[in-house]
Amino acid sequence: MFFTRFDSPLGEILLTADEQGLTRLCLAADDQPDPEDAKRNDAALADAREQLMGYFAGRRQHFSLSLAPGGSEFQREVWAALLRIPYGQTRTYGELARRLGRDGAARAIGTANGANPLPLLIPCHRVVAADGLGGYSGGPQLKRKLLALEGSLA
Repeated sequence: MFFTRFDSPLGEILLTADEQGLTRLCLAADDQPDPEDAKRNDAALADAREQLMGYFAGRRQHFSLSLAPGGSEFQREVWAALLRIPYGQTRTYGELARRLGRDGAARAIGTANGANPLPLLIPCHRVVAADGLGGYSGGPQLKRKLLALEGSLA
């Protein structure tokens, strides 16, 4: 397991990875300790850093990185659906539930969304409530910033 830290327009980002791919992305990680079970390796995660910085600069709409978020089968199903939400678009929790053939599971979709260990890379910020913004692990201000960056903030 290895990690890197770098400054971004959203504050410090902490990325962790293993041989399979990226395992965690922490936004505003200034107060997060280094992972105890990992060694720092900035070079190994340089491509991820560059892709994220390209996203923040508005030059990148898609990521081409190996992701290894772990999670339950249901969480991985939801996260795969998040990856299919195009840049600049949003879906409601209910829409996502229907697209997954799980009518009435909007709350479970929200819970899986909130457990996403790779925000931005697995774009959970693109899921909104039917009556407003909805939750986000980084808080509502950050969610608004990301949606505005992508041009999807109503």
